[in-house]
Amino acid sequence: MSGFDSQLKELYLNKPECVINLPTWLLTPQRIEAYRALPRLAIVEVAGRDAVAAAVKSVEEDGFTDLLPVYGYTGTEHGPWSSVEEATARLTERLPQVRVHGLLAMGSPGFWHALNGRFINELISRYGFHSPCIGCHLYLHCIRIPLALTLGNAPIISGEREKHNDTVKVNQTCIVLNTYQDLAEEFGIRLLLPLRGVEEGDRIEDILGFEWREGEGQLGCVLSRNYQRLDASLRIPELRVQRYLEEFAVPCAREIIKSYASGRISNHVEVAARILAL
Repeated sequence: MSGFDSQLKELYLNKPECVINLPTWLLTPQRIEAYRALPRLAIVEVAGRDAVAAAVKSVEEDGFTDLLPVYGYTGTEHGPWSSVEEATARLTERLPQVRVHGLLAMGSPGFWHALNGRFINELISRYGFHSPCIGCHLYLHCIRIPLALTLGNAPIISGEREKHNDTVKVNQTCIVLNTYQDLAEEFGIRLLLPLRGVEEGDRIEDILGFEWREGEGQLGCVLSRNYQRLDASLRIPELRVQRYLEEFAVPCAREIIKSYASGRISNHVEVAARILAL
């Protein structure tokens, strides 16, 4: 393992505040300038097979010549770091005509905590439900926005889908995906969801061009399926989700992104508490 790979793995294990002012071993000023000069560069959200398939489809549809894979950590995932590296390797092998640049990792435990952890009781009392999955995916898209701005408004590719065969995920419904895209657009960033209308899991393997079973070869989450009832159904009224997004999650994320974009790191919990008190 190279020195860079060892440092990247250590970043994943320690999960420090790392959204702006990235350490130079991770991203040098020279590399930033080189990325800014690439006219067809896109950031790829590295996760599992859907993320890789989304990158493949985006290259086909938008003609990207350069892809920058970026893993975002949350503190709730578990599993071997090697699965992230292997996903990047699969992407590289699948797209030999595209330059897949070196993997980056970033995240903010404080940001995640403010959106999804600190105020659970208050959010349940106010909105009648709580699932960290909505805020978690919002967080994952948001932490890449400052990087996208730094790189000249590079688009971000994500593997979000509205349906997964017969399963509906609370963090990937129509209203939620629209919210993710709309917030990115506020900052001049395109959040591309090329798999949004792909329902069948088999179709993902068709796009990939090789076998990769759903849920395999990727990190897991200790909060997986927290929003499902015992019968696996989803019974959270959409109006409650909309209120949660409009009144709390989006204003909180928006203010934190603005701080990052101006070069400052917010006190994330104070931001969230102030918005809840409005």
